[in-house]
Amino acid sequence: MSAAGSSNPEYVVARVRARRGSLYGDEEYRKLTRMGPAEIARFMEESSYGAEINALGSRHGGVDLIEYALNRNLAEQFDAILDWSEGSLYDLIARYLRKFDAWNVKTVIRGAYTDADQSAVEVDLIRAGEFDDRRIRRLLEADSIDAVIEVLEDTIYGEPLRAAYAEYEETDVLVPLENAVDRAFYERLLSGLGGDEPTRQYESFLKAEVDFRNATNALRLARSGADIDPAAYFIEGGDLFTRSSLARLAQNLDELVEFIGDSQYGDELGPALRELEEADSLIAFEHAIDGALLAYGDRLGTIHPVSVTPVISYILAKERETENIRAIARGKEAGLSPDEIESELVIT
Repeated sequence: MSAAGSSNPEYVVARVRARRGSLYGDEEYRKLTRMGPAEIARFMEESSYGAEINALGSRHGGVDLIEYALNRNLAEQFDAILDWSEGSLYDLIARYLRKFDAWNVKTVIRGAYTDADQSAVEVDLIRAGEFDDRRIRRLLEADSIDAVIEVLEDTIYGEPLRAAYAEYEETDVLVPLENAVDRAFYERLLSGLGGDEPTRQYESFLKAEVDFRNATNALRLARSGADIDPAAYFIEGGDLFTRSSLARLAQNLDELVEFIGDSQYGDELGPALRELEEADSLIAFEHAIDGALLAYGDRLGTIHPVSVTPVISYILAKERETENIRAIARGKEAGLSPDEIESELVIT
């Protein structure tokens, strides 16, 4: 459909709720952690991933089959949602799904940075955004980061990436480029939203997502001890930090953890913050952020049941299912135990 004409949230929300019932739950994840890749693929074949497993099974096997099936299913699910949507609802959903364009840009840049094989990069791409097959193919064929930026010159990412490229050349780290992509995405996402109450609530959710991204970036910098200016990686649009407060707090991990714990997100992230103080890894905190966003989206979906928020809540839940299954498959391939794999999952 298109963004022209009237919106149709009642119809789209009803379709999305029907699909949400087919998402995997705790029991399915526990079963998968005790299977090998071939068994996982067979399990997926008997669920909502059956069409993708059958279509791709003659060309791929093992973890590659699972990866390709997950990404194709995710793209087809989200394409269907856009096909159902009309008017302003279409616009809001399309904006959010452009997060996968940002994901793909960062994935291709990482591939160029590490000289990865084109096939190894392609398996990690999620074709659920706005980029068409021709642009995706050109990105995959780009043999350098500079060539990737050339492919993106006519997109919202071109100018920010070109501006960040000089710092990348000086430091030889990808942080400036990846942050430029994130900032371009969120700036577009948050601009010109509508003013009714459900959309204001949705905007609050998006601001929380920006806050969590800034918090994660600040914690990474605080943990790293690197001589990097945190203000340079600040993403506008959230409520929790200002550019100057983020720069100050990122210099002291204890103060940063205390600040987040005392904020409006303290209840959701408190346990993870306590674990972060004792651990050497950000993994638990990042998982808690993912879980908090899922819970926040679900809560908004109940407050405004006929709006964009239940649709975004489903998109997050479906994305998380994909990431969980991918983590299980990769964990099995790496020889991790079921308990080690379960610690990598986000389950709410």
